[in-house]
Amino acid sequence: MEKLDKRTKWSYTIGATGRDAAYALVSMYLMTYIQYTMKLSVAQFAVISAIIVVCLIWDAINDPLMGIIIENCHFKTGKYKPWIFTGSILNALVIITIFTLRPQGWAFVAFFGVFYLLWGMTYTMNDISYWGMLPSLSSDAKERNTLVTMMSIFVCVGQFSVAGIVPTIIAGNAIKAYRSVALVVALSFIAFQMLTTFGVKERKHQSENKEKLSLKDMFKIIGRNDQLVPAGISCLLFNICNGLLIMFGMNFFYFEFGYSEGGNLVFIFTVMYGLGTLSSQILFPLITKTFKRKKTLTIFTITTICGYLLLLSIGYLLPKNPILINIIGFLIFFSQGVFNLTLVVMLNNTIEYDEYKFHERHDSIISTVRSFSVKLSSAINQGIVNLVLIISGIYQISQKVSSLEVEAGTGQLSSQEVLVQADNFISTASSGQLFVLRLGITIIPILAILTAWLILKKKYKITEEEYEKICCELYK
Repeated sequence: MEKLDKRTKWSYTIGATGRDAAYALVSMYLMTYIQYTMKLSVAQFAVISAIIVVCLIWDAINDPLMGIIIENCHFKTGKYKPWIFTGSILNALVIITIFTLRPQGWAFVAFFGVFYLLWGMTYTMNDISYWGMLPSLSSDAKERNTLVTMMSIFVCVGQFSVAGIVPTIIAGNAIKAYRSVALVVALSFIAFQMLTTFGVKERKHQSENKEKLSLKDMFKIIGRNDQLVPAGISCLLFNICNGLLIMFGMNFFYFEFGYSEGGNLVFIFTVMYGLGTLSSQILFPLITKTFKRKKTLTIFTITTICGYLLLLSIGYLLPKNPILINIIGFLIFFSQGVFNLTLVVMLNNTIEYDEYKFHERHDSIISTVRSFSVKLSSAINQGIVNLVLIISGIYQISQKVSSLEVEAGTGQLSSQEVLVQADNFISTASSGQLFVLRLGITIIPILAILTAWLILKKKYKITEEEYEKICCELYK
């Protein structure tokens, strides 16, 4: 097997920083931006929620279609790099537009529908090509684990940079703050992906398919892989678990601790997210040496469930203490980080499994399963979050805060006046409304990760020994 050169390794992994910062801004804070800066009726907010769900479902379908396009195109500059570079530029322009232009009422709903669809399609162009490149760089198990770990660290850096900074600067000046952050993040996306585009040396595999692939071929390739299907379903369920806590996070802290204090607490909680996830990346090689993958999944499924149960009991059985919440957050994020890394390796290993059984290699198509699951889970999570916000009555209260932010954006209110009046509005939330919010944050993730673990335990058969045997046969 060809050794992966350092320039390629670092150019690829560091490039994840900007792209995941951009994804974090939209996936974590776009709905919060709309909820707390746009004056929309419940009907308009519900339509926007439906638009997001529909666009993300289309985006999930579009992922494997993009995989086919990449498989069928052979550029002189590489199989993946042209799509990586073009996707980053187009997506950056869309991000700037979404957070800058502000039509009102139903005009905003229409504007949002068009540009959110464009955001998903342009990000898919970059995302499928970037992740498709990963398994093509190396088939050596140890080197691939190292590559996944390094990339995940820079993914975490990008996400943490946005997730940590945004909550601390938006309250009382949200409209201008979001606009500035969007510009910086969009430019960073382009810069970091240029590093990947010009720094990575792509490899060619002899077993790569040279014939044009159709949509029917794509379904055949995915469906015939009896290890890819359970891994893909488990990835979908895990991402449902993984996304809800972050998506509910700002509403949770705003309504449990107040608008003025909530932003600072979100920042500290995000530090726990960064530390927990980074720790899982750093310790992952040690964990893989100590435990087999199935054992690793079992251990960290249990610790994740325990973390969510502890979070559910905060304010009821346990004191509502920020320090305790952050400790629980670290436990959840660390456990989910290890589970995620293990699952990424298991998904990537199905590429060699497919090549071994059918003597064809389709990195891009098989890699789209991970992206498909992320997008589809985002659609499901967005529907869950917005439904909980509307049913609980939290959205209606947050719209009063949004009116204050709009007045601050036009200079009618000072930042301090916004914070004081917002706290008064938020304090009107009942204990029942807060409990409904808490159930959405904890019970659904528990059910999702438990189901993912059960599927992998029963259906996934590519053990460490089996994968080594497959690689020996392929590259002997």
